[in-house]
Amino acid sequence: MKKILVINGVNLNMLGVREPEIYGGNTLDTLNANISKRAVELGCEVDFFQSNFEGEICEKIQQAIGVYDGIIINPGAFTHYSYAIRDAFGSVKLPAIEVHISNIHKREEFRHNSVIVPECIGQICGLGFKGYELALEALCDAIED
Repeated sequence: MKKILVINGVNLNMLGVREPEIYGGNTLDTLNANISKRAVELGCEVDFFQSNFEGEICEKIQQAIGVYDGIIINPGAFTHYSYAIRDAFGSVKLPAIEVHISNIHKREEFRHNSVIVPECIGQICGLGFKGYELALEALCDAIED
């Protein structure tokens, strides 16, 4: 069975409270429940991790070697400047998909660039929570059995 790690970065623990006009009113727990349900349908296993600390995210990515077949990540604001997270992905060589709830390309200019996505097989943004489910499906398809 394919095993996927879902990492949510900085401020995503505040879903449902933080800027609901952008991110919606649902919580991180709701997001994780939606992903878990889709994982059952796809026949894969998912684990979840959220941190507001760049180093913890890097360590979690490094610890994924030999444990997970792929990673879905929403780095939050780390997207735009965390070369440490980018380098962690470069080190582990696991297939990854970057996800954003909002369309980062329709927001402030500084949000348009991701330093992490070059280490990923793809990026999904602007589709709300559904983007995670689509990322899970795409990642499961991309991982060889």
